[in-house]
Amino acid sequence: MVSERLKKVILKVLKLGDFDLQGSTKAFQVPGWDSLSHVSILSAIEKEYRIRFKISEVLSLNNLEDLQLLVNKKVENAV
Repeated sequence: MVSERLKKVILKVLKLGDFDLQGSTKAFQVPGWDSLSHVSILSAIEKEYRIRFKISEVLSLNNLEDLQLLVNKKVENAV
């Protein structure tokens, strides 16, 4: 399950008014999500949630569910 908050961040960066983002969604399935926008999306997520990703964590992500789980873990550890 992908939170509405995370969806909003991603859609805002990609300038998509609406797109059905699901846990199983992979980056290549989303219009405009390429290697350049990937960096912008991760940066926006870090800013929104006040967290930092390690490169090794980002490289292990397969879909949006993995990203959501990583964000959740980072937020919990930041408290």
